Amino acid sequence: MKEMEQKRKALGKGLEQLFSNEAFNIDEFEKSIVETTSKEDVLQINLNELRSNPYQPRKVFDAEKLEELTASVKEYGVIEPIIVKRSIKGYEIVAGERRSLAARKAGLETIPAIVREFSDDEMMSIALLENIQREDLNIIEEALAYKNMIETMHLTQEELAKKVGKSRSHITNILGILKLPKIVQDKVLANEISMGHARALSKLEDDNEILNMTDAVLKNNMSVRDLEDMISTGGFAKKVTIKKKEEKNPRHNMIQSVMREKIGTLVKVNNRNIVIPFDSDKDLERILEILNIDVNLD
Repeated sequence: MKEMEQKRKALGKGLEQLFSNEAFNIDEFEKSIVETTSKEDVLQINLNELRSNPYQPRKVFDAEKLEELTASVKEYGVIEPIIVKRSIKGYEIVAGERRSLAARKAGLETIPAIVREFSDDEMMSIALLENIQREDLNIIEEALAYKNMIETMHLTQEELAKKVGKSRSHITNILGILKLPKIVQDKVLANEISMGHARALSKLEDDNEILNMTDAVLKNNMSVRDLEDMISTGGFAKKVTIKKKEEKNPRHNMIQSVMREKIGTLVKVNNRNIVIPFDSDKDLERILEILNIDVNLD
């Protein structure tokens, strides 16, 4: 029992903050571990003995950022040790996944590491917070990370907001995205509909209505305000704007017909405009010649 307490003390204040209602910063957490570890306790671990944190939610990392880190590792080595825990076979990475990947890409065989003991809950929580604070998560990944943290760390939305440094409304809105059908979530990821649209759609309960509303947004290029108005007025008891077909002036019709016959192209005469299309520079010269227009381009 005493030995366990000593191990917990060695992890520093950061771990206390992990499961408290205080804000948790992964950089400060790692810094506290590094600063309380003697140089003799920093091991050079073979990269082949490492495996990813099993709770790591992100499997694909930003390629450009990883290349930048790899270039730095090639030139300076791995400056800050990664943090690992012993497993049945080798070690599991607690924090520093990107550094380990960069080290492999740089051709290194070993990496500096600090070995500490962590529970499964701690491993998952650290992995989620590291991703939120260090990676540019897409909106769905961020929502899933928040959901997992609430369930794993038994937090309220208010407590989670404080821990990750976000507003309560931000957490609520992001989590609401997970209520949407998968096809709509995919459209959010593809930037076909905005976060504002998604937030408005998440207030609906019926999946079919959400899908129909999404189609309406895409087909009619609706703004978030238009969508909110549609929802507030009862969904598909919606207003549909139909453009009144412009009536053609008979005289314009006659002129259009004569010009088409003379020029040999689909001339359009409407709305006080004359539109004469052409296929190429040569075709344009032909039209100018028919219209007896001399343009000196020299």
